[in-house]
Amino acid sequence: MQRLSCIFWLGLKEMMSLRRDWVMMALLVWSFTLAPVMEATGVSNSVNNASIAFADEDGSPLSRSLATAFFPPEFQPVVQIAPGTGAEKMDAGHFLFVVAVPPGFEKDVRAGRTPEIQVLIDATAMEQAGIGANYIVNILSAEIRRFAIGADLAESLPVDIIMRSAFNPNRDTVRFAGIVALIGQIMWLTTILTGAAMIREREHGTIEHLLAMPLTPFDIAMAKIWANAAVVLVAAALSLTFVMQGFLGINIAGSKVLFLFGTALFLFTATALGVFLATIARSTAQFALLVMLTVLPMLMLSGGETPIEGQPDWLQVGTSILPSRHYMSASQSIIFKGARFETVWPEFLWMALLGAILLASSLMLFRRSLAQ
Repeated sequence: MQRLSCIFWLGLKEMMSLRRDWVMMALLVWSFTLAPVMEATGVSNSVNNASIAFADEDGSPLSRSLATAFFPPEFQPVVQIAPGTGAEKMDAGHFLFVVAVPPGFEKDVRAGRTPEIQVLIDATAMEQAGIGANYIVNILSAEIRRFAIGADLAESLPVDIIMRSAFNPNRDTVRFAGIVALIGQIMWLTTILTGAAMIREREHGTIEHLLAMPLTPFDIAMAKIWANAAVVLVAAALSLTFVMQGFLGINIAGSKVLFLFGTALFLFTATALGVFLATIARSTAQFALLVMLTVLPMLMLSGGETPIEGQPDWLQVGTSILPSRHYMSASQSIIFKGARFETVWPEFLWMALLGAILLASSLMLFRRSLAQ
């Protein structure tokens, strides 16, 4: 009981030290407020509010129907411009896409010929240009196909393919990217805070003061682990409620309590990793490099950026020992799919086992470094 009391009060001392570290506090606030918002809204995998113009030299019912096939929120209302002015309008920054329909277009379609439609694209907006080109081609092709079938110029397809997106019907990138960004910040911050606390004790010379007290290396490590994990857990809960749900309007399909429980398990693993890296590193610079070499690959291979199934077979086996993979899988199942405990308990068990192994290794290395 006395030992638990020592760990508790030492953890409170760690929190007070963090409160006086303005750099770490600023990093904590930034990571759970502006950082996930910018990551979620800054990069889009879909076209949104793109400006488009039509230079219609045909003036036929078909060409007019093509101009009315573009709708918000993907595209702005279509603007008709004079033929031959598309490049000039794009150079002035008025439009991102310009579609030029040649004269006699409908006549050529009815005659069975293959007329061409010119699409000018402002490729300086690379992301929107590449995705928008596919949007425009698909929209124009579908509209021309619909006209050809109605005019008895082509037969209807024998199969009507209907696509339905599970768990994200509108394919909203903000909803997915916001949660992945929040999970990424949890991974980064937990490792950094715990490791920085260990490095700070060593560089300030206070580690010797702690060892002069009736404390063991286990007490010191556990105090830093629970204190930093508690800080990140509270910050994650506030960010999930006020930033993800409140500001970004992300709907949580599953239980927030279950998600935070899984987060607590992962924090147990990530803080142990921070202790491990801080014990190996001899300076803050070395610790920063080690974090880049470990946490960044963990994020990339966790399944948030690319699906696990899309990775090579040998790499999929290797990522099974990464706690970040199991945390990402459980979090996405809970938040997007509404999964319950009976679905995600294997991931929780894996995180607990990996955390215990990593904690034991960290404590063993920590004791050895203190003995030296």
